[in-house]
Amino acid sequence: MKLFVTGGAGFIGSNYVRHVLANTDDSVTVFDALTYAGNLANLADIADDPRYRFVHGDICDRDVVTAAMAGHDAVVHFAAESHVDRSILGPDVFVRTNCTGTNVICDVARQTEVEAVVHISTDEVYGSIDVGSFLEGDPLDPRSPYSAAKAGSDLIALSYHSTFDLPVRVTRSSNQFGPYQFPEKLIPYFATTLMQGGNVPLYGDGLNVRDWLYVADNCVAVDLVLRQGTSGEIYNIGADNERTNRELTDRVLALLGKDESSVDYVEDRLGHDRRYSVNCDKVRALGWEGPTRPFADTLADTIAFYVDRPDWWQPLLQRVKNR
Repeated sequence: MKLFVTGGAGFIGSNYVRHVLANTDDSVTVFDALTYAGNLANLADIADDPRYRFVHGDICDRDVVTAAMAGHDAVVHFAAESHVDRSILGPDVFVRTNCTGTNVICDVARQTEVEAVVHISTDEVYGSIDVGSFLEGDPLDPRSPYSAAKAGSDLIALSYHSTFDLPVRVTRSSNQFGPYQFPEKLIPYFATTLMQGGNVPLYGDGLNVRDWLYVADNCVAVDLVLRQGTSGEIYNIGADNERTNRELTDRVLALLGKDESSVDYVEDRLGHDRRYSVNCDKVRALGWEGPTRPFADTLADTIAFYVDRPDWWQPLLQRVKNR
């Protein structure tokens, strides 16, 4: 199978491309605009693989997308603006990329007659939940410009199935971590800041809860949805690994030999959802077994990546807005 992977030079996309090349005979075309979070260094280790090809382009550019997608069997659509804090500072680009871009991808996929489209989304579209876990059919209640734009993109993608019978399926994953994550996101931001002797900010009381999913486990689930999922369906992907931001901060501090003096308590973020949690029975029914290793081990490996690879993250620091 020949895969067209949008946003494949980003964090999750590059890990997915690496997963496909290591575990299948498929070929992959990465289509990426190389904005601040897109980075060809994320793909340096597979750059010489004859099954890999890179195309520089914007998902909102219909002509470029049409030319690049031709001849592919399936589309995995990772490309998106994805940082809540950035969406609060400048929401326009989130609506353009996430909504207009998804419309272009789906419409070109329809005309190209690809066999499958996987639209990658987030658990944040459901909003906050005090107890229990969201099911795929629950109402959406996005609380930031980022999550609202992603909710809109989900609806656009699903509308192409309803209207045109496009074989699209949607995944909604919880917070991810792992190697090659741009250093504005919580874990790499904290790790790289602490390694440089700085202090890290903890929003509010630090008791907001997130379900932390190792990126490699998410890639297995996404690939399973591509190959075995049902068109028109949504699949939640989570790790059943809920941690407060306070607990996560303490774990990162401990791994880097730091203490409480390295934490600054700051005013809570606007519209900060209290807790995310999704029910994953549906994707497990496809055969996904969930996280393959304990959180403590995958977090330690993630921190070790940033400790060992300043050559990768130091050139990116000038692009990070929350420093």
